[in-house]
Amino acid sequence: MRLPMWRRFAALTGGVAMIAAVACSSSSEPTEFTVRVENISPAYDFIASGVGGDAPAGPGGQFTFEFDAAPGNSLSFATMFVPSNDFFFAPGESGIALFDSSGTAVSGDVTGMVSLWDAGTEADQEPGAGSEQPLIGGPEPSTPDSNTALRLADDAFSNLPAVDEVVRVTLEPVSATRFKATIENLSTASTLQTSDGNSGPVPLTPPVWVVHSGTAPLFTVGQPDRGEGLEAVAETGGADALAASVMARTGITSPLAPGAFAVHTADNPIFTSGQPDRGQGLEGLAENGGGGDLAASLSGADNISSAGAFASTVNTGAGGPALPGDAYTFTFSAEDGDRLSFATMWVQSNDLFFAPNGRGIELFNSSGNPVSGDITSQVSLWDSGTELNEPPGVGPNQAPRQAAAGEGAQESVAIGPVNDGFSYPAPNSVIRVTITAAS
Repeated sequence: MRLPMWRRFAALTGGVAMIAAVACSSSSEPTEFTVRVENISPAYDFIASGVGGDAPAGPGGQFTFEFDAAPGNSLSFATMFVPSNDFFFAPGESGIALFDSSGTAVSGDVTGMVSLWDAGTEADQEPGAGSEQPLIGGPEPSTPDSNTALRLADDAFSNLPAVDEVVRVTLEPVSATRFKATIENLSTASTLQTSDGNSGPVPLTPPVWVVHSGTAPLFTVGQPDRGEGLEAVAETGGADALAASVMARTGITSPLAPGAFAVHTADNPIFTSGQPDRGQGLEGLAENGGGGDLAASLSGADNISSAGAFASTVNTGAGGPALPGDAYTFTFSAEDGDRLSFATMWVQSNDLFFAPNGRGIELFNSSGNPVSGDITSQVSLWDSGTELNEPPGVGPNQAPRQAAAGEGAQESVAIGPVNDGFSYPAPNSVIRVTITAAS
């Protein structure tokens, strides 16, 4: 998935995890630890996807569905032209742009961007009169198309109605990020005329839809069907296979941002759950990424033996966000009784960050031996309470999309686990934190 907006970060310089004790005796000598903070989240292709209904729509019927999107996103969908062998309505392979060049949400009738396509999977018969079409002979048997290229539907039988005689597609912005899409069936009992003198409407099947930033999410013009489920949509109206295919590739792709850490003996070195932010650098980390200010405020504070920032990623060797598959590492020395706290921004948000709870992570076990292993189970997603949350991954005031650092509606509420009504991935599906004690 192309991630162009992450260039705006140039300023950013499942089960219970087990902790294994390193086999060495307790000692008053400091132990050196290395921590790896890894972004393990998938790189998703699509922002949102779904099926726009659960039953076909005849004349006067419609499908409606809602979704969130950001500038640069487009909408694609596919719905069957039922009196056919393998025709379907859809936008072009690039989809329908949801925002104009100035960032204004598109509103109104967008039917002009919709065409009737031939999937190239079944030989064409006269629309409305073919023995292998669902309304007449059913989906089986079917004769393969000699031309397997997906293409615009050819009016070889001279009876195809115009697109706008069958469908009307409209977009309605309902918030800064949210849209309502409506696909109406405008056909009537006389819309499709056949050579035997009969006529009929054009039922439509529930559309599979997807919000995307790249091109060609469902098909490529001139190429054969990809075998991802579009054939079933085009031949029988079956949405399940295509919906499953796109939903498996749908989610929020988020970098992690440079952060800060502290080695400490007292609780709550970085924040106190249930209390407002202290104004010591966490707000900047949680809203914009970067741990320099927080690290500076932690350094030399009471009960903190060491503190620092981590900014350079393992893969690039340069400061910046850690994309999926990349990681940060940092090292420090600690003694028995010390604990570790750290914070790193979940970038597709207004002010969310990953961190342990206020007690931090124990660096030595009850026998005084340093610990090593996966400590992800001790990490949670927190809301700093400093900026009003927008839908994750699309909010205009979130770091990848904001015009300048610190934009967004400010709030001043207590820090706590994120609980704002939006859906977020589980921490262990995004971040993996491991610690290694020098032997």
